[in-house]
Amino acid sequence: MDAIENFLISESTVNNKESVAVGSVRVDLLGGTLDLNPINVILPNVVTLNLATSLKAKVKVTAIDFDGVEIISRDYNSTDKFKSLDFTEENLRRGFFGNLTFIAEILNLFDLKSGIRLELESGSPAGAGLGGSSAMGVTCYSALSKYIGESFDRVEAIQKVNSLEARILDCGPAGYQDYYPALFGGVLGLLAKPGKVIVEQLYTSELKEVLESHLTLVYSGETRLSGINNWEVYKAFFNKDQAVRAGMGRIAELSSEALRTIHEKNYTALIPLIAAEGEERRKLFPGILTPGMQELHKELKAAGDHLGMKICGAGGGGCFLLTHNPTDKKFIETLIDKFNMKKLDFVVEKPL
Repeated sequence: MDAIENFLISESTVNNKESVAVGSVRVDLLGGTLDLNPINVILPNVVTLNLATSLKAKVKVTAIDFDGVEIISRDYNSTDKFKSLDFTEENLRRGFFGNLTFIAEILNLFDLKSGIRLELESGSPAGAGLGGSSAMGVTCYSALSKYIGESFDRVEAIQKVNSLEARILDCGPAGYQDYYPALFGGVLGLLAKPGKVIVEQLYTSELKEVLESHLTLVYSGETRLSGINNWEVYKAFFNKDQAVRAGMGRIAELSSEALRTIHEKNYTALIPLIAAEGEERRKLFPGILTPGMQELHKELKAAGDHLGMKICGAGGGGCFLLTHNPTDKKFIETLIDKFNMKKLDFVVEKPL
């Protein structure tokens, strides 16, 4: 029995009422941090490229006989019970729900405060930079919509969950790219337009094969707070810091060029662009590489100019991509082992 089947096993329920939702965490390819309003419409032709992975956030909602909510977290290995009377605005604002505040906010959005059990699994290591909390948020929203029989609008779900997450993080605007792969799947181009984001599905079987054979996802074992890094760049951008504006502009150019190579089906040209975006991001975010990641980066670059590193998210630990030729995989695995880091196997998911 695999993990998903095990996750779906029902416990005691009321009238067997339950719903389940599963959503991919993402790997960002190019254009992260550009997905912040209004930077996304100040810089020209902004696009963020990412993909949906086989690493899945999972949410199961079950009816139970309890005047409150039971939340079982597979990640925290915890079970918490909250009474319906606990769901007050004061408790939501003052951190009463601890690590489960985001989930409590989404429950409150649906006015679901009694008679249910939530089972949660993020599918991503803590602080990995893969947008795991955001994927969990929209997956939870989807599961709760199904549970109450409410029609589900993906764009509306993203807007609401993004607003809640920004409020909880409380360090400036929250980027929007992390939510889309969980609800759209595939390989996405997120094109910023005033007041909306156009979602372009770029998935092909050939692109999937190229990405899977030329990218290795690595977890450094060290967590990071991407919101803080994003906020520092955000402030510098609007303080008219020319180095930051130039760096963001260069990331935008690389992202647009990458989208063009995909449209032209020049897929192998995409890989060096991902590595180049990683180098620009390394310059833009001070401290984006931990000491261990810096040493790995030095050895990587010494081994060949065609090898590259791209931090996932706004960095400071977490996960990163290594770009390489398919024939380099043995070297890449040896390098990862040398630095006691972990390779995260994934496949690119099909569109939903």
